Amino acid sequence: MESLLGAEDTVDGRALRRWVEFGVEALEQRRAEINSLNVFPVPDGDTGNNLLITLQAAAARIGGPVDGALTASDVAEGLARGAFAGARGNSGIILAQALRGLADAIAGLTTVGARDLAAAFSNAATLVTGALSAPAKGTIVSVLEAAADGATRVASETDATVCDVAVASADAAADALQRTTTQLDVLAEAGVVDAGGLGLLVLLDCLVEVTTGTRPDRRMVLAGASRPVVEPEIVDERHDSDQQEYEVMYLVGNSDDAGMDALRSSLDALGDSVAIVAGGSGCWSVHVHCCDPGAAVEAGLAAGSLSRIDITCFALESARRGCGDGPVALGTAPAPVRAESAEEQSRAVLAVVGGEGAAELFEAEGARVLRAEEISAPDELLEAIRALPSRDVLVLPNGAISAQDVVAVGARARRDDRDVMFLPSSSVVQGLASLAVHDPMRATVDDAFAMSEAASCVRWGSLRYANERALTWVGTCEPGDSLGLAGHDVVVIEHDLVTAGASLLDRILAAGGELVTMLVGADAPDGLVEQLAAHLDRRHPEIDVVVYQGGQRSDLLQLGVE
Repeated sequence: MESLLGAEDTVDGRALRRWVEFGVEALEQRRAEINSLNVFPVPDGDTGNNLLITLQAAAARIGGPVDGALTASDVAEGLARGAFAGARGNSGIILAQALRGLADAIAGLTTVGARDLAAAFSNAATLVTGALSAPAKGTIVSVLEAAADGATRVASETDATVCDVAVASADAAADALQRTTTQLDVLAEAGVVDAGGLGLLVLLDCLVEVTTGTRPDRRMVLAGASRPVVEPEIVDERHDSDQQEYEVMYLVGNSDDAGMDALRSSLDALGDSVAIVAGGSGCWSVHVHCCDPGAAVEAGLAAGSLSRIDITCFALESARRGCGDGPVALGTAPAPVRAESAEEQSRAVLAVVGGEGAAELFEAEGARVLRAEEISAPDELLEAIRALPSRDVLVLPNGAISAQDVVAVGARARRDDRDVMFLPSSSVVQGLASLAVHDPMRATVDDAFAMSEAASCVRWGSLRYANERALTWVGTCEPGDSLGLAGHDVVVIEHDLVTAGASLLDRILAAGGELVTMLVGADAPDGLVEQLAAHLDRRHPEIDVVVYQGGQRSDLLQLGVE
């Protein structure tokens, strides 16, 4: 392909946007490979997932049309804000901080030249290092620092071009990635490179493709030893002999730098992999690995107001995902090997989901998926339940099954000696919220209650076109009108889809909220999400937004508010 550089050898907003689009595609293709390289500190195998989810959230926050006149600064700021809101895991929070460094360095610039790009890399490395309590060699941080050094060295030459800087940063990152195996003992024993570092190199190579028109073909192979693969991210040398049991993440608001300094000290005493990232407007994102998640949350409460608390038990995640017999050579993608625990074999979660992207979200969280498009009669749902190895089954219908069919299928399944519980998820966004709190170690009734409560806390709505003339609570709609639904009720009728979406968001958010999840349908028009995100920035700047490509045919857009 041709280079996508702007005028006079510069990177403009369009080129930055294409870089992220290439990055999302590349991480999707290499996610399993990156996951397979995780060798520290626990066998969670999710670095590829976390990087992809974080970058998808970043991409979704960029406003305006693809060919619009967005400046490089506009795009970078959108990426930083989106990544901060959607950061997932240790690697995700580091990527979010790196994007914040890029955005701050090029703030106000319409286009980015060679020295601007090098300065942006340098600032990204500085901010990432500052966010971590104890960064170590042999991690994604080492790879980022090497990329920044390579870019700065080349940019100091008088005739250096943007292409030169992009290539130098990626080549330096590739060399540093190879060295990670010699810098951390756990990587050396497994014979693999750092998973987060590989993810970063993938993104840097995508930038090379944007600037030069060609993506580097790197065939690095490291023969592996025979230990399970786990994520090797940030090592705190004061705690690396301890086995931390939980990953804790949350957002802290209404605080200040002094509060964050105190929080960092508290978390350093509790565990390792401590990262605190500023998101602006008095809000910070916090990450720690520890053995006492309650104490980590209490420390956050002492620093400010908490939201979006996410606690992951590594043992449960390992049992749920499973891991292979050993690491895989770089450049290959392993076939997944699943090792279910006894508790998991005794209970399954079955989700009825429409759309390829939405199905992948549920599968990534451990649910078995029945595609809504494949259900022509209740018998298909019954057969899916019977095919599960579990006696206890929790079903998330997600609005795809009628109440009558739910009753009929449940009764027939119970005659087969199955304990089936249909949870009250009326939409995919409610189903995702419900699945997020699923805990196979709890008693079934307790798990079902917690999941049902999580679903009930999500207000949801949808956008679609009217396909016939009909009478609604807010008047008569005509074919082709844009409809906004709160739950199952039409509350907005407009001729323009964006206007309908903005009005629907305002209505749903009238009762408050902290996070808006957008699930994009297969037929959603280009620019819809970006324009609605821009509306939220103007009218509800305190709201975080996460966007997923659902691919569903039922709605153009499904919205969830937590």
